Formats: sequence, C-alpha cells, structure tokens
Amino acid sequence: MSGNAIASSYLFTSESVSMGHPDKVCDQISDAVLDSLIALDPNVRAAIETLATTGLVVVAGEVTVHNDRAQQALNDVEKTVRNAIKDIGYDDPAASFDYRSCAVMRTLHAQSGDIAQGVNETSSHQQGAGDQGLMFGYACNETKQLMPLPIHLSHRLVERLAEVRQAGAIKWLRPDAKSQTTIEYDADNKPSRIDTIVISTQHTEDAVGSDGNMTKEARQVIIDEVIKPVVESEAPGMWSDKIKFHINPTGRFVIGGPHGDSGLTGRKIIVDTYGGRGRHGGGAFSGKDPSKVDRSAAYMARHIAKQIVAAGLADETEVQLAYAIGVAEPVSVNVNMFGTGSVCEYKMAKVIRDVFDLTPRGIISYLDLLKPIYFETARHGHFGREEPGLTWENTNKVDEIRKALGL
Repeated sequence: MSGNAIASSYLFTSESVSMGHPDKVCDQISDAVLDSLIALDPNVRAAIETLATTGLVVVAGEVTVHNDRAQQALNDVEKTVRNAIKDIGYDDPAASFDYRSCAVMRTLHAQSGDIAQGVNETSSHQQGAGDQGLMFGYACNETKQLMPLPIHLSHRLVERLAEVRQAGAIKWLRPDAKSQTTIEYDADNKPSRIDTIVISTQHTEDAVGSDGNMTKEARQVIIDEVIKPVVESEAPGMWSDKIKFHINPTGRFVIGGPHGDSGLTGRKIIVDTYGGRGRHGGGAFSGKDPSKVDRSAAYMARHIAKQIVAAGLADETEVQLAYAIGVAEPVSVNVNMFGTGSVCEYKMAKVIRDVFDLTPRGIISYLDLLKPIYFETARHGHFGREEPGLTWENTNKVDEIRKALGL
C-alpha cells in the first residue's frame, strides 16, 4: 500500500461452467480423443480442436501415432466422440443435440515435421518444448485445496449440479449450466463472506410455470439441494440469509448445450485455472499431449506454487515458467509471493530450479503425464481436485524445499 491509500474490503468474482456447457463439451471431446490415443501410444503427439453446434461435431488438428493399435484408435475417433457426449449427458434427441444423431466430422493430420524435429528426443538432442510461451501456476491458503475461494465454490456448484442430475435427484435438470460466486474480502485480503451466487442451469419444460419462466419452487430447489450443501461443506460458517441468489435470472433456460450456442475447445482458460486470480499465459490445455508445455508446464507451475504455500512460506504464490520452442530448459523462472512470503523470491526461484527438473521430459516423468487422465481434467477445473492421477496437486516436496532454503 503506498501514498495515502486506505485498505478496505472489496468484492471478487469467479465463474465456472458445467460439463454440458458447449465449450466444455468440446474440451472433453478433445481430451477423450487424446486419452484414447495416449493409452495405446504414450508418445503420441496431439493437438486436437473440437467444434460443436446443432447436430454437428467437428474434430480437427494434428495427431501423430507410432503403432498400429493407436492408429486403430485414431480410426475410431467417431466412436470416442459419441461415447464422450453420452457420458456428459446429451442422450435426448429433444435437446437437438445427442450422441446418437449428431454428425461427426474429422479432419486430422500429422504434426509438422519442422515442429517435431525440435520436440522429439534424439541421441544428439534433448526433448524440447513443444512451443514457446509462458505459463503461470497459482496457490493461496483460502481453502484446504489451496485454491481461491471464488473459483473453488464455483467449480463445486457445477459439480453438485452434475451429481444431482446424474443421480436423478432433480429430474428436470439438463447438462448445460454456469455458476458464479462473489466473495467479499476484508482489508487483510481474507475472505469474509459470500455476497452473491449465480446459477444458470438448463432445464426441461417441467420446471416452467404458467408465465413461461422457471418456477419459484424450482429456483428454491436449486438453493436447497445444490447451493446450500456446497457452501456448508466447502465454506463452513459462510452460509447466510444475506447471500444474494440469482437463479436463472433470464427467466428460463430450456434451449441450451451446443444447440443453444456453439462450442469450441480452449475458450474457458480462466475457468480451467484460477478464475481470474493470478495471471494466465494464454495457452489452453485440452486436446494437447504433455509435450506441449501449455499444458504440462502449467501443471508444473501449479504444483510448485502449491508446495510453497503448503510449506508455510507464503499465503499466496504465483510461479511463472517460460519456454522457447525446441529448447529444453525454461528461459525464465519467476516467483511472486505478493508481499506475503517469508523468504526471498529470487532465492526461491533458484531453489525451484535446483529441486525440480523443469525440462519437458523431466516434468512429464515427474508428474507421470503419459497416461489417459485428461478427460476428467476437462470438467470442474484442472486444479484443486485431489483425485488419483492429478499428480500436480501433490505436496510431496514441502520438506525438500524447506531444507534447500536452510529452514
């Protein structure tokens, strides 16, 4: 704080989208195809883009496989796409988009040889980064998952919507939905209360009243069965009758999914990361094999930032890694603790280089990324979920970092 500025409370908002949101449908399809290939060819090179609209899915991009089994999986892309759409919940032709009737168009070709020669490891060349770019990882101590509270609650809200829909507990729900959470922070940058929660969820005509809009009773069901359980579980003590709720504020949301709005892979990069907290390098994740540092280095940066906060060395930390295409070592490592750290940021950056192998090959090996784990990452956020396979959420290096700092 400088000059005559006075510390005061403020509001911060983050959003999430459900697995049935058109853009997330595309992210999941891209990662479902990636999983089908990497399961059979761990060294597959893939950058898969998906577009979805009424009755049509287009799968495009670059894929290079190295064995006949993976080639067969590549030939079976249409089946993989339909299975992913079915898993998401688009199984009703009445929604004008479903896994049985939609057309699937594929236009995939091999990765450029010019790129491959800089990325593939040879006897004289270490595996280089799949592209130039900068990646950020972030962590803070607002939740036990070391995620910012606004995005964490937003993710858990759409996750809860999916749970009650798939269980049949709220029979009029359909897959498309968005959530948004506004948190008030005090002068010490600590979450103090929930100000506003927004839920926009697709529904059938069964939730529509005589005025053509979602009924008051249906809105209350969302508050009671979705919002309240999440808040009481994930933000203990913050449930209040003063929270402002906006449930389907346009009135109705019957037309949704790719029929209501076209979807595209990679359009929800802020949802995928930290909800606007910290910075973002600009690269999307889904559909990319881990040789693409857009994905693997962003996972590594989150992993490192989480270690620092878990070690009690800062209340919040942002780690930036930057790479040049075809070059193995990062061109820079930067640490920002936002004035909350107990150690020198320059020294921390040096320790990070000493403790972690930040080459693409090193990251892939350390985080065990050559596995079909990506479909699940494409829904409900890539970070803050301590589930099997999401190795970047581990805090296994806390003691080693503290020792390297002489603590």
